[in-house]
Amino acid sequence: MEIIHLILGKANPERMNGVNKVVYQLATRQAKSGRKVAVWGITRDTTHNYGPRNFTTVLFKAKASAFFLDEELKTAILEKQGKAVFHLHGGWIPTYYSISRFMAQHHIPFVLTPHGAYNTVAMQRSRWTKKAYFQLFEKALLNRAQRVHAIGESEVAGLHGIYANNKSFLLPYGFEYTQGLVNEQSEVSDKFIIGFVGRLDIYTKGIDLLIAAFKRFQNDVPQATLWIVGDSNERITLEQQIAKNAIENVVLWGSKYGEEKDKLMQKMHVFAHPSRNEGLPTAVLEAANMGVPCVVSDATNVGRYVNDYNAGITVPSEDEDALLESFHHLYTIHQQNSLCEIGINANKMVEECFHWDSIVEEFDQLYR
Repeated sequence: MEIIHLILGKANPERMNGVNKVVYQLATRQAKSGRKVAVWGITRDTTHNYGPRNFTTVLFKAKASAFFLDEELKTAILEKQGKAVFHLHGGWIPTYYSISRFMAQHHIPFVLTPHGAYNTVAMQRSRWTKKAYFQLFEKALLNRAQRVHAIGESEVAGLHGIYANNKSFLLPYGFEYTQGLVNEQSEVSDKFIIGFVGRLDIYTKGIDLLIAAFKRFQNDVPQATLWIVGDSNERITLEQQIAKNAIENVVLWGSKYGEEKDKLMQKMHVFAHPSRNEGLPTAVLEAANMGVPCVVSDATNVGRYVNDYNAGITVPSEDEDALLESFHHLYTIHQQNSLCEIGINANKMVEECFHWDSIVEEFDQLYR
């Protein structure tokens, strides 16, 4: 049976968003393991401008109205009836409502991964609009789905808050693990770099909490530096907040990709991700894989793994004091030349809990 992943976009490995990056890795691993896999992208630009891959990619034209479907897409879905399992990725997407309706009319089953879209905090954004949309469209999508794949406990709870069901299937993403990566900042030095990598969504990612805790941390460790890697239309707002609060030693690197981003992350002593809402943050796994100890909020859905492996510190969501305390604790360990031990634990965590080779097998249960 073929596995067909449906996404918005092309699943390009370069400059893709978090959802498409995960789909690309999942499809690559599934194909590598001998499964027949395809990624179908719905996009305004149907140019095949990406590199080689081991799975089939088919692009369909996005319509001006998100509720309308390309006729070629409809035909392709019918041709795969009984021959494939369809896996939709994302939530609150009008096109998926129309696809699910078309599939229901033709008795074609599908599974859905909302990628954090139903987390409790995510539901608070545009709350009344989402409530109306849910009753009109999203509830029908969920009714039609055979299973809803949740990547963390917060998403299971969020989904049950709006839609009582027995369809939830809890399974984290995998990650492209690399063995033996060592953080470049393993030795004692006066420098202490706290890093963040991700979209500059100040509220959702808890960046306001991060800079507030960092300012207080600098009172005791004035040589500390905060690196923020990422960009968005909120960058100017973030710059204003930093200037208004007179926070020193903050470097906004903007968006970085590939080797350039990796080199910055490998120079960090601590990776901080105090998000108020997440699915499963890939950047945390990237940092952990590089041997960088992580400070994460419980909302990231990574916290229990970090605790189990002593791979860093998990703090309650929206707790600036706990965030500050975690920085002091890890700085003390750094001064004792023991931070590298936590980094080794972080790398081991990724290998044992998020290695795609084992997680791909578990995805087969989702499709049954």
